[in-house]
Amino acid sequence: MDTVPHLFRPDGSIDSALAFVSLLGGVIPPAEQSFAKLFDQFDSALRQQRPDVHQNALSNVHGDWYEWLIALAAWNYHTENTQSLVALPLPNAQNFDVAQLYVPELYKFVQDLRATVQQEANVELITSNPDFVILNVAGLPQADLLLQPIELVEVATLQGIQNRYADFIGLCSLNRIVGYAAVKRSLRPDRRLQIPHEGSLMKALYRHLQTRLWLLNPPGIRYYALAGQMSNADQQALRTVATHSITTVFNTPEPAVDDFFVVDSISQAISAFQTMLAVPPDA
Repeated sequence: MDTVPHLFRPDGSIDSALAFVSLLGGVIPPAEQSFAKLFDQFDSALRQQRPDVHQNALSNVHGDWYEWLIALAAWNYHTENTQSLVALPLPNAQNFDVAQLYVPELYKFVQDLRATVQQEANVELITSNPDFVILNVAGLPQADLLLQPIELVEVATLQGIQNRYADFIGLCSLNRIVGYAAVKRSLRPDRRLQIPHEGSLMKALYRHLQTRLWLLNPPGIRYYALAGQMSNADQQALRTVATHSITTVFNTPEPAVDDFFVVDSISQAISAFQTMLAVPPDA
């Protein structure tokens, strides 16, 4: 980290991707390396270049760095466990509609729902994108694109992982999307409420598609949360019930978030993936 390029843009903001790659030295950190301690080292290196860098600027790039570490770990987990599910990062909802991953028939059902709620109730079905989508890619030719392990981390590597979701647009049947995950460096009170809201909404959309397809006992969809640290209040909030599951006595209440994990290292990420990326028995 002693000889690195200048990691700030002309406007003074941090080039998060260049900083991440440069300060890592292009190498994924050891399995037991604490992400929090790693980020402290990165922050120190950035302060050597810009002593006046604000802590908020550093905190902002921590979120990107954390997601990239999880994405790299998930990618290599799949290359070592080729029968596992795949977790791929998603762009935000302003840049991509996650429902477009579904086959055209299902995507049209989602579009119909959005149009109906607007027409009948003058409200909008506004959804955010989860940070990651969890896919069962078995049998798809695109699955072969996910089997090359990542050893050298470059900016192009990050871009490749971030764009890989696009290979599955329009290809996902209802149960090919097995779940989603929220990945946050830390949980503030607003984030801890956002996560179960998002999980509840994604599950409600799945239930709507189930109804449109006349499926009686589909496997459902999973939603997970990963964070570098979680307080008791965070964990309590993540145990919120999925709203749609308590609307009638015929439903069994289900969680908005199926499981949550404190992940501060590659090894802890792998432990989470053993649950998150296990192929469902009925797949």
